[in-house]
Amino acid sequence: MSTQMKRLAAPRTWSLRRKVNVWVTKQSPGPHPLERSMPALIVMRDMLKICDTAKEAKRVIGNRELLVDGKPLRSPKMPIGLMDIISIPKMKAEYRMLLTDKGKLALVPVSEDEAKFKLCRIEKKTTVSKGRTQLNLHDGRNIVLDKNQYKSGDVLKINLEDQKIIEAYPLTAGATVMIIEGNKSGHTSTVSESIVVRGPSPNIVRFTDGGETVKGNVFVIGSKKAAIKLPEASE
Repeated sequence: MSTQMKRLAAPRTWSLRRKVNVWVTKQSPGPHPLERSMPALIVMRDMLKICDTAKEAKRVIGNRELLVDGKPLRSPKMPIGLMDIISIPKMKAEYRMLLTDKGKLALVPVSEDEAKFKLCRIEKKTTVSKGRTQLNLHDGRNIVLDKNQYKSGDVLKINLEDQKIIEAYPLTAGATVMIIEGNKSGHTSTVSESIVVRGPSPNIVRFTDGGETVKGNVFVIGSKKAAIKLPEASE
């Protein structure tokens, strides 16, 4: 696998200036896909603009001054992805990584209280020892429960301090969702119905505005309204 990437090959979700640099930092393998995450170095230098050069960003990260979900990063190439909470204690700054209505990754400033929790989508479930259920979440973490009470596609509100589930947002009619892939990436909508397709085709989610997409393209962000602060609408 190549450790380098040209600027032209960077995902469209990355907010990078055009025709400035030939090469761009390529992130290391991690829990988030390439299209929905960015390496920590680019986040520090190009998004937050805390550093002017890659060398300065590496020094800040090396000093463990950048926290993701409450834990210090060790590598400048580590991916920071959708719904991750970014903290810079020395600046007393907290951010959440989200998508704008233009489909671009963006950091949304949040309060200290909102920075204490994270939304995680259930990607799949597996049965482990003693009949317990393991939930595999979109950011790579796993949670083991005694009861099988959630479905794939539901979103959990998790306390980052003790990793306990605060609340659950099921993918049902009336739920507020963010579209994370496709032409409407970054847009929010309200679910009208979730259709289970019997066969190899993906399940379908329909919205109150008449649109629809496949189940894998939606991320629930609240039951009746968004439980998190969203990016401001672009003009």
